[in-house]
Order: sequence, then structure tokens, then C-alpha cells
Amino acid sequence: MRSGVVGVVGGGQLARMMAQAAIPLDIGIVLLAADEHDGAAQVVPDVIVGSPDDPDHLASLARRCDVVTFDHELVDPDLLAGLEAAGHAVRPSSSSMSLAQDKRRQRRELGEAGFPMPRWAPIDALTDIQAFAEAAGWPIVLKASSGGYDGRGVWTVADPDEARAVWEGAEAAGTMLLAEERLDLDRELAVLVARTPSGDMAVYPVTETVQRGGICHELRVPCRLDPALIRDAEDAAREIAETI
Repeated sequence: MRSGVVGVVGGGQLARMMAQAAIPLDIGIVLLAADEHDGAAQVVPDVIVGSPDDPDHLASLARRCDVVTFDHELVDPDLLAGLEAAGHAVRPSSSSMSLAQDKRRQRRELGEAGFPMPRWAPIDALTDIQAFAEAAGWPIVLKASSGGYDGRGVWTVADPDEARAVWEGAEAAGTMLLAEERLDLDRELAVLVARTPSGDMAVYPVTETVQRGGICHELRVPCRLDPALIRDAEDAAREIAETI
């Protein structure tokens, strides 16, 4: 007997891997793919072709599955809240997705909760960039508050002229920015945490991600790091999950 049906918004590489993992668990997959030629749409037989921003397509997906999840985070949280209000299970929730899409909110709310992060500031005018750089020192990093991924929406600027060019481009596109101090990074770690509705939690092995030009090119599992550092990363992931 089939264990259940998972609806996946998006038909990219993550959805394709999810579909493969679902087979031995006897879990059904229904996709909402933007294009019939998307990677996962080529291997999953049950596909709805349509935009994730179309409430009718999202509702059609939700009616055909037990839970809705995501191949990417670029889905309107208000539409997801509508699905929840109609009684559909959405994982992660609309509130978690809203936080994931807004770097300003992430910095503000997680900072207020006591999590360490780089020095940062919201940018609402060109003068805000100059003021932040005077305090933090050039170069600084400018980021799009939402919509950036795979190296997009991130600019390292070394002086006021470079900052002005990024600001003018963002203003023309209607993109909100934040500024961060530039840090020398030794490694980037990723931690996947899953929770049941009742609060039981599983923490998957810590992964080291190797970035090139802002795009992940390699994953290293298991991490060859000090076990104490790995435990710190796991603890931080648990605490963030509990906070949000």
C-alpha cells in the first residue's frame, strides 16, 4: 500500500533526486513544473505544467497530494498561506518560506535571537552604503534581500564607484539591498534538519560545500573537521529550527 503522495513545487534537479529517493519508500510524487522539459518532469509520470505563482495550479497540486513541498524557495508565501488556510499541509510552512526568502528578516530575527552573524545593515539609500563602508571598511558585500541564488544577487564592492553602480542597478530593478562586512571564510557548512509536526527532530550529516563564483561545485560528506566544530554546526541548526 502506498505510503502517501508528496506534491513538489518545481521540476529541477532537487525534485528529480527526491523522486528517485521516493521509489524505495513507495511514496508517490506529483510535480508542478514550469516546463514539461524540466529535469524532474522527464522522469516523473504525474506532472502538472504551470507556474508556481498561479494559485489555481498550486491548488490543483495540493488537492492531489498529502503534503506540499518544494524544489526551490521562490514561491509566494501568501499563496502558500492560502493553501494552509484551506486545510492543506505545506512543509516547510508558509511562515518558514517567508523567512527563507527575505535576507533582511533572517539577519534581523536570527540576530535578535542571539545567533552570530556578520555585521550588516539594511540599505535604503546610496548614502547608507557609504555610511556602512566607513564603519566596516571597504570592501563590503551587497546582497539582494530576496530572489538571489547561485551567485546572483551578491556583489563585492571595493569603493564608492562600484557601490553606486550596484545601487543604481538595484534601484532600477526594484531590488531591496542589505550590506554585510566582507569576511575571510575558511569553509562553508550545510546542515539539513527535519522535524515532525509533533517536534521530533532528525539532523543529517554535516556537509561541507565547496563554492566557486557563488555556485556549489562539490559536496564533501563526511566532513573532515574537528568533531567539536561539527557538533557546534549541528547544535546551531537545531536551535534555528526551534526558533523558527
